[in-house]
Amino acid sequence: MEKVLQFVGADLSKKTIDLVIHPTKNHLCIENTTDGFKQMIKWLRKSVTVLSDIILVMEHTGLYSYCFEKFLFEKGIPFSKVTAADIKFSSGVTRGKSDKVDAARIAKYGAEKSDRLKIQTQMSQALEALKMLNTSRDHLVRTRAGLKTSAEEFRNMGMSDREPALRAQLKVIKSLDKEIKLLDCQIQLTINEENELKKTYCLLTSIPGVGAVVATNVIVKSENFKRFSNSRKFACYSGIAPFEHTSGTSIRGRTRVNHMADKSMKTLLDLAAKTAIRCDPEIRTFYEKRTALGKPKMSTLNIVRNKVAGRMFAVVKRQTPYVIRLIEAA
Repeated sequence: MEKVLQFVGADLSKKTIDLVIHPTKNHLCIENTTDGFKQMIKWLRKSVTVLSDIILVMEHTGLYSYCFEKFLFEKGIPFSKVTAADIKFSSGVTRGKSDKVDAARIAKYGAEKSDRLKIQTQMSQALEALKMLNTSRDHLVRTRAGLKTSAEEFRNMGMSDREPALRAQLKVIKSLDKEIKLLDCQIQLTINEENELKKTYCLLTSIPGVGAVVATNVIVKSENFKRFSNSRKFACYSGIAPFEHTSGTSIRGRTRVNHMADKSMKTLLDLAAKTAIRCDPEIRTFYEKRTALGKPKMSTLNIVRNKVAGRMFAVVKRQTPYVIRLIEAA
């Protein structure tokens, strides 16, 4: 970070990108297209000496930044992605809002928190394809779940499957089932195309409770275990890491998890933990023994979630499959 002279804040939307350089506060608004990106390069060359002496900072905006990130990688411009909450909480009391102001705040955040910024690295083509396939699958699964709930409500009303209102939904559900299966096959093919992904996938699925869906999502969310250095950071991201809740002598609350997390990942880890309790003798014994002592079931379940996350990082670090420990007879 010592060589960085200036930080550029980028506020992205579907159609436009606002750019502000810190500390000069030079501003440019471009279209979120290739032509707009080329315009940005010309502007940056006039505003800074060397492009490699800047860091572009942006918020996580999903697919809005996909083409922009690809362009930055091609031009060798370093950039970092930060959460909107981090920027909001670091700005203190603020008044007013515009795309230009937001871009300036992002640039200021980058300058003040330069030691915390993590430069993005480019994913492999296989991992990028896997991410897109997994995102598409998640959307279809959620749509199917909503239709199944609606169809069940119609049935509870006494509606027959032959009636047009219900029949239309069942037909769509059947079509979604077919498409989800096709995506599952394509996901497996994509994983098998790259040895590194295949190795990680095999290691993860060797853990009791970790199936194909959980393993795929962990690979995608952790960028094949390059995004998080340890299981604690991944647990924090997933919303399963417990934090102390005390203050002085008046507040002595229980440790609790934070609601700011990837809720979908937390749900998958919850399912993995429940499966591990059924399938793994060691986990089942731990769960039953702890709950028998009167410990809360939810906190015990959360410990199991963390155990599963810890095992995933352990097998990837060791590069050896998980071995189930047999419990010795008393």
